[in-house]
Amino acid sequence: MQHIHSYRPAGEISDPPVDVVTLPHDLRHLRRKLLHLSNGDMVMLDLKEAVLFHHGDRLVLENGDTVEVRAAPEKLFEVKARDPLHLIELAWHLGNRHLSAQIEEGRILILRDHVIRSMLQGLGATVTDIDEPFQPARGAYHAHGGHDHGSHGHHAHD
Repeated sequence: MQHIHSYRPAGEISDPPVDVVTLPHDLRHLRRKLLHLSNGDMVMLDLKEAVLFHHGDRLVLENGDTVEVRAAPEKLFEVKARDPLHLIELAWHLGNRHLSAQIEEGRILILRDHVIRSMLQGLGATVTDIDEPFQPARGAYHAHGGHDHGSHGHHAHD
């Protein structure tokens, strides 16, 4: 079984990966874990510190090959507003409840919750069930939350 001790951010490596590992958002914050690849192989991820992986990041195997991290489709609500100000208000209400949210220019994605759906609809939002990869914004207090590639150089943890 191969081990992984380093990684590279999405877009930094142009060579195709040898395989992929697909994980939902809550399982992409990792330090040490046995990962099951799409081809059935297993690899041991063993980093010095926990990392929040994003869709497209690459795990570097001992032999130099890479495995791409993919965000798994998840059951989400797509929240749309009447206008940009309304979208900001909806984002505020979600943030006030400390909910993970992927905030985009014309919509917000959140994990499905029927109570939150009712609240959002009561606030005038259009809420639609969708299945998509989820990459929520991380709060300011998460050490690796922003996944700041610049502060760690090339992420070599050998």
